[in-house]
Amino acid sequence: MSDQPVRPRRPLYGRRKGHKLRQKQSGLVETLLPRLRVDLPDDEGRLDPRSCFAPPAGEIWLEIGFGGGEHLHAQAVAHPEISLIGCEPFINGVAKLLNLIEAAGTENIRIYDDDARDLLDALADRCLSRVFLLFPDPWPKTRHNKRRFIQPENLDRLARVLVPGGEFRFASDIPDYVRWTLAHIRAHGAFEWLAEGPKDWRERPADWPATRYEAKALDAGRVPSYLTFRSLP
Repeated sequence: MSDQPVRPRRPLYGRRKGHKLRQKQSGLVETLLPRLRVDLPDDEGRLDPRSCFAPPAGEIWLEIGFGGGEHLHAQAVAHPEISLIGCEPFINGVAKLLNLIEAAGTENIRIYDDDARDLLDALADRCLSRVFLLFPDPWPKTRHNKRRFIQPENLDRLARVLVPGGEFRFASDIPDYVRWTLAHIRAHGAFEWLAEGPKDWRERPADWPATRYEAKALDAGRVPSYLTFRSLP
């Protein structure tokens, strides 16, 4: 057995907490979040995400890093027949989503407020129909590129949990991260890019709700790209 120290896993996200939560937000974190939180199995068994919903759900979608939750909540409202799980370790973003859920009485959302990789590792094979990764932290400095979510090991995770023909949707306003994503996915081989022409990645599809990060990018003069991939059998 090697006596080399085990290095802690590199986090792919920044802060866990920002400004102090308002009283209502704190209350929702204390009362509503525990009812919506996805708990991972204590043993090495796999988690069937349908069991997180009552009654058990059919099709499951996952958003990794949902920010303030606008896209996730809009998808849940537009698709009441779909059950959605959102991953977000930033508690202020979680609190914003909880406020949307509480105000609208939304029933088809569950939350994992920690590292998405842990959830992906716990999920059963071929259990997700769609995964979103929208405007993730680009980690623009070259020495930080290894902290980007799009890495071969994470594409392995996505390929395992997506059903054949399932969708992986990615958006970014950072051209280098778009090129990085295309290069990594093409090299991986488990996904097919669905674009047939420039319009398919330059214009946000009608069923793809906007986010505050997209608005900030457009206000700053940056042009987002919208990439949709299909999981191969």
